Amino acid sequence: QVQLVESGGGLVQAGGSLRLSCAAPASGRTFSMYDMGWFRQAPGKEREFVAQISWSGSSTHYTDSVKGRFTISRSNVYSMVYLQMNSLKAEDTAVYYCAAKPRGSWMDQTAATFGSWGQGTQVTVSS
Repeated sequence: QVQLVESGGGLVQAGGSLRLSCAAPASGRTFSMYDMGWFRQAPGKEREFVAQISWSGSSTHYTDSVKGRFTISRSNVYSMVYLQMNSLKAEDTAVYYCAAKPRGSWMDQTAATFGSWGQGTQVTVSS
């Protein structure tokens, strides 16, 4: 498992942008052993997949509702993952979680395949 710490959440108006960051401070060179993902959970709803990025950064995958608006990226040098969120909508309001899974389960984006989770950061989009 890897320790993950999210930051960058906040309150933004609809149409605005936010950049979430996820640090893996104690991972060192093992960070590149993990595919990384972002999930979100709105009040009264189940946690849902948002995006994932492969260990090398060469492959990404997004849920349909954020395609063209969100961009996931990573730096293995600094053990960081980012989620750039543009054209935010009220329905993007949720707690956003960073997650890590070992290489080898790329096609499975379910939360169960991600063994490490951050504490979450709140994103609120006002309409």
